[in-house]
Amino acid sequence: MNFTKAVLFDLDGVLVDACDWHYEALNRALREIANYEISRHDHETRFNGLPTKVKLKTLVAQGLIKEHQMQEISDLKQELTMGVIEDFCKVDDSKVQLMRKLTQQGFKIACVTNCIRKTAIMMLHKSGVYEYMDCVISNEDVDHTKPHPEGYIKAMVMLGCAPSNAIIVEDSPKGIQAAEMTGAQVVVVANATEVNEDMKL
Repeated sequence: MNFTKAVLFDLDGVLVDACDWHYEALNRALREIANYEISRHDHETRFNGLPTKVKLKTLVAQGLIKEHQMQEISDLKQELTMGVIEDFCKVDDSKVQLMRKLTQQGFKIACVTNCIRKTAIMMLHKSGVYEYMDCVISNEDVDHTKPHPEGYIKAMVMLGCAPSNAIIVEDSPKGIQAAEMTGAQVVVVANATEVNEDMKL
């Protein structure tokens, strides 16, 4: 039997408070290239937690942007996001302490995100928790992103952890859906401030 214990974290809204960074960067790119922006309501109810390419495909399907604009919007959004991360993502001592505690307790730690790998690694480094990660799964490492559970399942396989021994920490509806489909214990947080050294896992 497999007794490896693991905690798997989402990234945006869980380990870093970056949901608004992505929202603002994408809207700035959309305004500049397509003269359109996603409302706060649509962001919170329909788009939060989805990869940028999925968001853009949805907007194309709805006739809100042109298909030929997708790559340019995606590239500009990524450029803007990297700049925001560089400026605003800082070491979070409380999360570093949480990672140390989990490691000392014998847990393996993973991050499973719908972000691209370059963005994810940069945020994990700048927030001070990358060195504690045994596994990082980005949207480039799976065929199906959240709300599909593939990313979490792949992380468990890589860590050698059965769902019954895994805890997943999520915040967005799409992420929660993916986590629940794995059969692991799911801890839902409202935002990244709830993920700290005092949280019960």
